[in-house]
Parts: sequence; structure tokens; C-alpha cells
Amino acid sequence: MVLVVVRHAESVENADKYNGFYQDQRPYDGRAAHMISRHVVGLTPRGFRQSLWLGKALADIAGNSGRVQVFTSTYRRSIDTAAAAFPAWENRVERTPLLDEQHYGDATYMTKAELFATYPDGADTRRNAKHQWVPPGGGESLADGVFRRAGEFTALAREAVADGQTVIAITHHTTILALRALLENRPLTDVVDEARQVKTPNAGIYRYEPTDGWLVRTHAAAPPPDL
Repeated sequence: MVLVVVRHAESVENADKYNGFYQDQRPYDGRAAHMISRHVVGLTPRGFRQSLWLGKALADIAGNSGRVQVFTSTYRRSIDTAAAAFPAWENRVERTPLLDEQHYGDATYMTKAELFATYPDGADTRRNAKHQWVPPGGGESLADGVFRRAGEFTALAREAVADGQTVIAITHHTTILALRALLENRPLTDVVDEARQVKTPNAGIYRYEPTDGWLVRTHAAAPPPDL
């Protein structure tokens, strides 16, 4: 049995980020922006194709086993990815806030220019140590809030895999950074630096197998770029 960590397929935000979502000045407040991010942003047509690819790519892992559990975040783009990839597994899908995207609070969808002008006190941390930055208005940092949630999910997943289950976790880029740091026993800063060069691809897969009491990464894959 294995753990598979997956980034959601391409969303409309991924495809049109700087034209549709990040406007200076932002036309809605932080609460509305977060509601849009969580509940409105779904997949593009390419994202649906990536989700179909994902279902095929994971067929050899899950097979017809009845002991497969799919977890998604509570965000629509993660939920829609699971629904398109595994249409026959509706009763195996569980939504959990442990896999949610980083909460950017009142800074959600702000451009950097607007963010730094509105909240100058946190500008240096945002520029120089983004993983430690706590977004204003109820946000969470990667190094604390996201990392803590990832730790809780990792413990849950390890227990399930040890019990003979296959676990598929469909989540978000920032949460994957925390999960990888924990699962691969690496400093979070190393994983963050790596992601600055190569970001987790949409519908990208990281596969971990139990080895000597640990979950060890054995495989990574991504859909073809021309999909």
C-alpha cells in the first residue's frame, strides 16, 4: 500500500492568474477574495483533461482494491479534480481542511504592490522569508499553520498505509511543500528553494511507499505538457 500526494489539476486561476484574479486595486475585500478562492475557482478544460490523465496514471496503484481512500482539501479545484479523476469512487472521497491551501487572509488575491502599500510592516518578511510570513487578517504562514496541518495529515496517512490502505491526497502547491518536507525529512527551506526553480505541476504526482518504518518517495510524474 502507498501514499500518493497530488496537486489539483489546472484551475482557472492558474491559467489566467494575472488577468483575472490579481488586479491593482483589488475589486473586492479579503473575505470575498477568500470565498472566491475556496468555493468558486474550478478547473479549466485542460484541468479536466489532466484529471482524466490522473485517473489513468493512478489506476495501476489503486487497481480495483477496496482499500483505497481519497482525501481532498475543501477547495473546489481539489474536489473537482477527484471527481473527474475517480468518478466511480465517490464513496471513497473525504474532504479535509488539513489539506487546504495556505490561508492568505486579507491578502488573498492582492498584488505585491497593493500588499506592500497596504501592509508595509510585513513587507520585508514577505520579500525575504515568505515561508515565515503571516498574512494579515487571519492568514497562516507556511512554516507554522500549513506545516502543522500537514503534520497532522502525514500522521493520519502513515497510520492508514501501515494498516494496509492506499491513500491518495489531492491538495495544493503550498501544502505539498510542507508535506514533502515532512515525508522526505528535509528542511522546509530546502523544499521552498527548490520550488522557486520548479513549481509543483498541476496534476503532478509524488508516490511514497513504506520502507523500514518510513514512507519513502519512489516515483514522481506529471501530465504531458501538451495535454
